[in-house]
Order: sequence, then structure tokens, then C-alpha cells
Amino acid sequence: MSNKTQLSGFATRAIHGGYKADETCARGIAIHPTAAYHFQSCSSAANLFNLTEAGNIYTRITNPTNADFENRVASLYGAKGALAVSSGMAAIHLVVTSLTNAGGNIVASPYLYGGTYNLFRITLKNLGIDCRIAKDDSIASFEELIDSNTTLIYGESMGNPTCDVLDLEALGQLAAKYELPLVIDNTFGGCGYLCNPFDWGAHIVIESATKWINGHGTAIGGVIVDNGSYDWGNKKYPQINGANEGYHGLNLWESFADAAFIVKCRVDGLRDFGCSPSPFDAYLHLIGLETLPLRLDHQVASTRRLAEFCRQSPQVKSVSYVGFKEHRSYPNAQKYFRGGASGVLNIELNSDLEGTVRFVEALKLCANMVMIGDSVTVVTHPASTTHKQLSKEDLIQAGVTPSLLRISLGLEDVKDIEEDFKQAFGKI
Repeated sequence: MSNKTQLSGFATRAIHGGYKADETCARGIAIHPTAAYHFQSCSSAANLFNLTEAGNIYTRITNPTNADFENRVASLYGAKGALAVSSGMAAIHLVVTSLTNAGGNIVASPYLYGGTYNLFRITLKNLGIDCRIAKDDSIASFEELIDSNTTLIYGESMGNPTCDVLDLEALGQLAAKYELPLVIDNTFGGCGYLCNPFDWGAHIVIESATKWINGHGTAIGGVIVDNGSYDWGNKKYPQINGANEGYHGLNLWESFADAAFIVKCRVDGLRDFGCSPSPFDAYLHLIGLETLPLRLDHQVASTRRLAEFCRQSPQVKSVSYVGFKEHRSYPNAQKYFRGGASGVLNIELNSDLEGTVRFVEALKLCANMVMIGDSVTVVTHPASTTHKQLSKEDLIQAGVTPSLLRISLGLEDVKDIEEDFKQAFGKI
């Protein structure tokens, strides 16, 4: 089945999407642990390197197992194409650097994962790319930062760790107004199962495959997805619609049309940065995709139950759960996320930093890790882990307090998680 599969059900596409039996007729996807490939002839090799013939050259750029994973993800999103990379951070880096040169700028949401903050505020700044963080999630705060050197608008469909949900449709309209690509980190959207930003005007989606896609914490990975809707022929991006120095002046837009952006990320990005996933990791992500909807249904239901439990606990100061009407993003979650909910909630304890740490360290079943979307329930203290490098001002803007805990529900019986919380509350 091709990326244009007619299969309608998400669960069906999670198993069959993009699948094509090889000559062995094996039901399972093959793992191709190879670095290089035999060329049919020297002329064929030359055509491959000139991008005038399709095929495999080197696993840093393409691999059959990785391609199976890419096709499956593209099928789930109903997209033009996808590119597997070595991590979610690699996906963000490739997208931004493929579209932005030194002197350019991007405009981003304030509700970002801590690693993304560091990439935007430090690393990319040192490369000459100005990353402008909006003061809040209003469209006006994004728009006031856009100028003639802006190359993209960036946000997370559900912010990490606060679970704030952006107004995706309004952002899509803003991007269209300025003819800019809208890039959305949809890690919390579960590969389109809970949220598909393409339905609301996004042009490019990135995900950390490490999280719900893999689902079992067994491999690191990322993916870039392009729905082919942005007009790269508008002369704003000469690196796509212009002479490519690395391929003897080849114009990617003229040669690959609406697949030009994914090709750009692959043939320039993977070639030069080398952030390629191993075929074995891509295989693990494929296995994870087959059960993604089942896992997410269980985790979303468990999250709501634990949120209700915490709301009744005197040791908990506040519960931030996007499925509760009092959450500031409740209306957006209802509009953009299936069931208006997710597999993550946040709580603040009736305690100080020391008491919060004691609670986390007293947990026996829940894991003290920096992870979400795993098969095990994870309790993370962002102020001392994922957002540790942020300044006090950035922590406030990101909604991270000393007693904030991010909780990602796993696949356990939620009643056992409640019992684990009860005994840990006694240690505060």
C-alpha cells in the first residue's frame, strides 16, 4: 500500500498503512542492518547521487526499514511524506536550519519543552538564527514579532509541561497571511490520533517518536512530516526553489514539486548533519505504532481518573488537567484534541521544593524519569530536570514552579498508581 492508501480507520492504518510485502512475503517488516548498498552500474550510481534516480545510496540518507516507518507515519497523517531522524530534537533542528539561514528569524510559542528552549535561545542564536519567543499564546503576540526575515512560525500543539493548547486554526490563518510555513511539534498529539495539526492549517509537523509512537521507552527517534500544502515556489526559499550548490544547481522545487521540503531535509540535512536513525530503532517505532490507539485510549482514561483523584487529595494544591473546564486551554483542547484530553497532567503539591522532592523519591511504582508516553507511569519534576537550564524569567513564562510535577500515565491499572501516590503523600 502506498502513502495514498484509501484505508480510513486510524487503527487500521497504524498496522497496514504504507505496508508493501517484499519478495519474501513476510508479514513482519524486515530490519535492514546495512550501511551501504550495491549499485547496479556506475551510471546508476551517478544518477542516484544526482538525485535523478530513486534508490538507496547509504543508510545515513535512506534505508528500507526507515522508509517503511516513514510511509506508515505519512499514512497516519494523510501527508505527502515523512522523514525519520535520530531524535525529536534532531527533527526540530533539521526543519529550522533547512528553512533559516544566519540573519533569519523564527517566531515561536512560549510554551515549549525545555530542550527546545535551549536550542532556540542558545544553540541557534550562536548560528546566527534569531528565535523570537512570543510573550503569550495570543495571535497578536506572535504577529508583532514577524518581519521580512521571518522564515517560519513554530509551536507545540500541546505545550510541555503545562499542556497549554495553541489556537491552531488561528495560527494557521496567521501563517497564511504572511505566507509562512506553520511548524507544529505534535508529540502530545500521538501521530495524529489525538490531534492532527494539518487539519487546521499547519504545513509541517514534527514529533519525538521516542514518546507515544514507540510507546515503550526502547528507542530514541524523531520524525518530520510534510503534508505538501505549502507553496515552496513562492521565491521566499531559494534553498528549495533555486540552484542547490550540493547538486550542481538542481532546483528541488522544479524536480520534486510538493515533496521538495522532505527531499531538502533528507539530501542536505541527513547528508550533512548525519542525524539518521538506526533501522532497528525504526523497526521498534513501527511495532509501537501498531498499538498506539489502544495505548492512548487507556492512558487518556487513566489520566482523567488520576486527575480526579489528585483533585480530592489534601496534599495537592492544584491540578492542571486540560480535560477540566477550569484549565485555561480547555476550549482549545475540546476543539483540537480527540475527547479534549491527553495522557499527561500536572499537579502542584501543598509543599515546598524539599517536600516535592521527598514525594517523588518516595514513589515505588511510578518512575522518576524524564519521559512521557511510556508504558510505565512517569513522574517528572521539571524545575530540576527538563527545564533546569532555564532562567527564572523563562521558568515563569513556561509555567514551571518549584512544586510542579508532570505526570505521564502508563499502562498500569490506575488504582495501583493511586495507591502509590497515597503512600508517597505520607512522606511530604
